[in-house]
Amino acid sequence: MKVIQHSVETLKIALISNRQDLTKNYDKYTEQERHLLEEGFHPGQPGSLFQPITVHSDSDWIPAHPEEPQDFESFYRDPYRKTPDASRNTIYIQTIGSFGEEGAQTDQYVEWLREYCQAFFYGLSVKLLPAVTVAETRCSFRVNSNSYNLQILTGDLLKFLEKRKPKDAFCIVGLTMIDLYPKDSWNFVFGQASLSMGMGVFSFARYDDNFYSRNYAGRLQKRLRPKPGDYSVFDGYYTPPISSTLLLRSCKTMTHEIGHMFGIKHCQWLNCVMQGSNHLEESDRRPLDFCPVCLRKIQVAIGFRIAERYQALLHWIEEDQSKASAQAKFQLSKPTEAFNTSRLWLRRCIDILGNT
Repeated sequence: MKVIQHSVETLKIALISNRQDLTKNYDKYTEQERHLLEEGFHPGQPGSLFQPITVHSDSDWIPAHPEEPQDFESFYRDPYRKTPDASRNTIYIQTIGSFGEEGAQTDQYVEWLREYCQAFFYGLSVKLLPAVTVAETRCSFRVNSNSYNLQILTGDLLKFLEKRKPKDAFCIVGLTMIDLYPKDSWNFVFGQASLSMGMGVFSFARYDDNFYSRNYAGRLQKRLRPKPGDYSVFDGYYTPPISSTLLLRSCKTMTHEIGHMFGIKHCQWLNCVMQGSNHLEESDRRPLDFCPVCLRKIQVAIGFRIAERYQALLHWIEEDQSKASAQAKFQLSKPTEAFNTSRLWLRRCIDILGNT
């Protein structure tokens, strides 16, 4: 295992910049906000809010995909980065295919994701588009030669989303419980986003603990060879049971991919939700939230108050489910046990910010 260490000076430049205008912009943060952001200068020390990145093997993202680190100045000066405005300030979520048992369970799960996304990108509106079947997308698909599970081609889904993108959309994201692949030579991909088009699609299939098991209920027989256009193979397709771990992983992937649509690249500074991941174990090591460098990027893009955003996220974790709509046939309790580490972390952040 390798710990990626940066000097305090390097982290200061990554967060604040040496440019006078960006330094003045940073000085507009309150003393409490600067205190929180500068916790990142000493990662890994006892009681620190932020941790350094650890590379466990050559199969991890950073050694497998060398990239130029993106500091705040690079993000700010990027002519291709996207910023919401008054006419395009809504994130749209499009579900594709089944999301579990029919009825309230599916609806509730997707609504939890919408609410989390709205708290995470605090200040923007997040709306759900009517669900679509796989057949409606007219996408290409295959049976994976390793897992023997059905997979959908991401490029076709992005083309479908482009046609459904509303005029007031900052971006549109597709969610599915079916495995994805970006091209024939790849085994799979968790998700894929297009910054220029403001679109992304991601799958939660591999976030089920049983996906890699030979007993995975969605596994198809090796002999099955569906023909192009035969979307009936998706009828009754297995979807994983909704659990706290699945919800945690789904929230993490969804916000990571949407973060890319703002122009935020894979983080190489500190342990951060924007780190790249090649496999599930690496994805699970990522925290739910931004490091200070990426937090400043998204704060400048949207313009929220940091304390209000943290309070919204904490409320999503702790809200009383008994207050849910009485119109629902039955109300599921939000499974947030896996969010406990994040809950405690958010409370510490809010304490530093003085509950403002």
